[in-house]
Amino acid sequence: MATPFVYELVQSGDEETGRIFTITLHGKAGGENTAELKALLKPLIAGGGRIVPDFSDVSHLDSSGLGALVLLKLSSVNAGFGTLEFENLSPRVEELFHLTNLHELFKS
Repeated sequence: MATPFVYELVQSGDEETGRIFTITLHGKAGGENTAELKALLKPLIAGGGRIVPDFSDVSHLDSSGLGALVLLKLSSVNAGFGTLEFENLSPRVEELFHLTNLHELFKS
């Protein structure tokens, strides 16, 4: 049985500061949830602004989730429309970023 992917999306900002989307993620990111994670973040990146996933309540990130985050981050850098900045990494997610030498890519 798939673990539900739960998130809250809050849009803030104005014309002067630009669009800011904060997405608080909960549970496990990866595996069966990878497609939903991409479906959530891709349109936000394409729409421009600052996209800020908050990982403070993410208990697990597997290779599928990590791969999706790498692709999303690279697409945001290459497209130049929006920025993807990861905040409040849980210790497990931060450790994974360091173990895979991706912590520099995911720096804000």
